[in-house]
Amino acid sequence: MHLVLFDLDGTLIHSEAGIVGSIRYAIAQMGLDAPPLETLRTWIGPPLRQSFPSVVGDDHARVEEAVAHYRVRFDSLGWAEHEVYEGIPAVVEALATQGKRLAVVTTKMFSQARKIIDHLPFGHHFEQVYAPTGDGQHSEKAAMIARALADFSVDPARTAMIGDRYFDIEGARANGVRAVGVTWGFGSREELKGAGADAVVSHPSELAPALVA
Repeated sequence: MHLVLFDLDGTLIHSEAGIVGSIRYAIAQMGLDAPPLETLRTWIGPPLRQSFPSVVGDDHARVEEAVAHYRVRFDSLGWAEHEVYEGIPAVVEALATQGKRLAVVTTKMFSQARKIIDHLPFGHHFEQVYAPTGDGQHSEKAAMIARALADFSVDPARTAMIGDRYFDIEGARANGVRAVGVTWGFGSREELKGAGADAVVSHPSELAPALVA
């Protein structure tokens, strides 16, 4: 592989505390009760504009209000409430040493993702961060992966996407990119295999062999 793309939440970092805490804050600011934790965990990864309507209603203004409340807490506190998964730093360092080009592709807002990556001890190895900007409407993984392929001028057959949810896998397959699912995040092995993952691994130490067919 020449280019390796990493998802952020659930792949590089365990970010449940910051994300769930900020979701609960946003919903409370709307005067509503938050769903149980097991439901909120399924919100980690997909764009929040797809998830908030189930609680605040399918009203654009209310959804945007909830997103704004979320950003207030996440930008001030939630962004730092994460842990790097054990074994990830070693994998990133090894891939960089091997001459692989690395980038992050995430549905987290760009300003948030960039801040997190810049504070990771191995963050300098990622040449680019692909994430939604502005109003966050254009947040599909497939489109961001396509942009990465164009920017790096690399053959999809020499590219891999690593992620923990079905949309990471679907985005990779839509671009002809090798799709590697990880089970230490927020998606199950069944979800990843069902989405068409080429390989599914349960520990970062298994990533390198999974990047090649």
